[in-house]
Amino acid sequence: MLMKKSGLSLKILFWIVLALFCSVKAQDYDSPETPATPPPEIEHCDGIFVSYLFQGREKEYPFVKNVSAQAWSFKAMATVLNTGSRELKSWKIFIGFQHNELLVSADGAVVVGGDDFPVRVGNNGTVMAGYPQADLKTAIDTAADYTQMQVQINLRGTQFGVSAKSTPMPRTIRLVNDGYKCPAATRKGGYMYVCCRKDPKYKEKIIKTKFFPRQYGDLHFTYDVIRAYDNKYLAQVTIDNNHPLGRLDQWNLTWEWMRNEFINTMRGAYTHKKDPSDCIYGPQGQYYRDFDFSSVMNCQKKPVIADLPPELQNDDNVGRLPYCCKNGALLPKTMNDTKARAIFQLEVFKLPPDMNRTALTPPQNWKIEGLLNPTYKCGPPVRVDPTEFPDPSGIDATTSAVASWQVTCNMTRPKPKQAKCCVSYSAYYTDAAIPCNTCACGCDEDAHCDKNASPLLLPSDALLVPFANRTAKALAFAGIKHRTVPKKLPCPDNCGVSINWHIDSDYKNGWTARITLFNWENFAFPDWYTAIQMKKAFPGFERAYSFNATRLANANNTIFMQGLLGLNYLVGEVNGTHPDSDPRVPGKQQTVISFTKKHTPGINVVQGDGFPSKVFFNGEECALPTQLPKRSGSHRSSVAMIPPVLVAVITFLLMTVVA
Repeated sequence: MLMKKSGLSLKILFWIVLALFCSVKAQDYDSPETPATPPPEIEHCDGIFVSYLFQGREKEYPFVKNVSAQAWSFKAMATVLNTGSRELKSWKIFIGFQHNELLVSADGAVVVGGDDFPVRVGNNGTVMAGYPQADLKTAIDTAADYTQMQVQINLRGTQFGVSAKSTPMPRTIRLVNDGYKCPAATRKGGYMYVCCRKDPKYKEKIIKTKFFPRQYGDLHFTYDVIRAYDNKYLAQVTIDNNHPLGRLDQWNLTWEWMRNEFINTMRGAYTHKKDPSDCIYGPQGQYYRDFDFSSVMNCQKKPVIADLPPELQNDDNVGRLPYCCKNGALLPKTMNDTKARAIFQLEVFKLPPDMNRTALTPPQNWKIEGLLNPTYKCGPPVRVDPTEFPDPSGIDATTSAVASWQVTCNMTRPKPKQAKCCVSYSAYYTDAAIPCNTCACGCDEDAHCDKNASPLLLPSDALLVPFANRTAKALAFAGIKHRTVPKKLPCPDNCGVSINWHIDSDYKNGWTARITLFNWENFAFPDWYTAIQMKKAFPGFERAYSFNATRLANANNTIFMQGLLGLNYLVGEVNGTHPDSDPRVPGKQQTVISFTKKHTPGINVVQGDGFPSKVFFNGEECALPTQLPKRSGSHRSSVAMIPPVLVAVITFLLMTVVA
């Protein structure tokens, strides 16, 4: 009987939504075709029913004749309905936008990744998570209460490149929670739907916790409420770096308060802006009329939080917290366990209607950035079981947080021409070095150079000078080699850090490479590291001679290298000996790496096996050249046929004779 009532309620719900859609009027709101009858899948969907309803659009200013450049404002509604027998926790859906959409607002959800509205979602689509309703209960547990079973997301945005008569729809929609399998979405005019069911092959973990189980990510935050009052609470934020190559320097953390909260005091961190006017002229000042806002830490809706310097670690007012005050340095555990975690505390004041000690809402849209570090994409806060802490008195007992949330972040690969470091190639068998790719780290929009042209080959010594001083060398080198030079020269790479990989020798039993790091920034990199992934050559790695190098077997055949004591500080760019005439000199570190062929039979160093598949600097993946060095005629260094040890002996003997 209950199932019949549920099926009838689903039909009524669909017809209500359809009636609302048909009643909306705009320039082309009547153009989409709507399904004549409810899709049968909604009645037979034992899972999660996800739908997307296009509600119309209007032309936006400016009006242009070019269809691809004309902007349209659009409205749509995405619906997530639990029609199964299991509660769905922390729901997330993917909407495959494909018309260069700019999402302006989304009521009932947040964009995963911490991006602020408006946010670009076109072409690649976006993942959205539930807020404030993150969990969807079942009809069985709620007696078909749709306010607990369903969430509707009202979307507003701008799209481009669509004609006036078309119905712009996403490529697809689907649920992205683990353990669910979604078929291809079905489209009928301006309506799209899909029924996602439990994957029978998915081995669901036995959950022994009251809330959502804690997740593993490259970087994650824990937001613990450790004291709660009617109008305020004390929270502790813990940042853990879990990735063997992840890193942050001088991190800046930002989030968004959703309930008009403000930060009164902080320990272990500070906010970049301290302006009480946001509170005085906002809803905070209207409620707390007798409150002295002059000493409030921050009243912004989106504060920017930074770590304190080490000098304040023992300060009684703002310090005295474990793992705090490292000037924003988060190193991987492969380097230092104690520097892979950061902690700070904040006192948060609340506003009505949340004036009771159980009304606790974490901030949303978490985002963290560093100086020259990986880009992290963060999910929404997920309620987890309260964190347990050792009792501060020292007795053998634990204390629990009032409530805890976890935010999981993962490193993302840089998009083309958006890297922060780059790699150049050179080799003993050629006199031409392949520099970093054009615009590897971005280019100015008004640049008077070719952003898509291949970079000009360089003599090896040109890698030592800034790009502004390379042009003359590149042109002269092209003239000597009789190479054609385009009229519009390629743009520079604009990377703050570049790495040169040089094949030094190749003999019967092994080979060597030389890696050189260049810092073109005006600041230094303390405790720097680089990591090299070698697909075929990794088993043959022997040692690095000037760096501390180790194998990371669990990180895709990666060689992890850092400076030895005294060489772990990569200085910034400085003036030359004669600043009026000499180019600036980059900070530089270099080592030779030896490989054996004993464990890599059949390896072809020259044809590509001797070059890395990925290169990282301080956790950021660097842009690699698109071509390899080519052999100059039949040139082959005779020294390359001799083992490196023998080369060193010959060099020593020659130096002795000269002396």
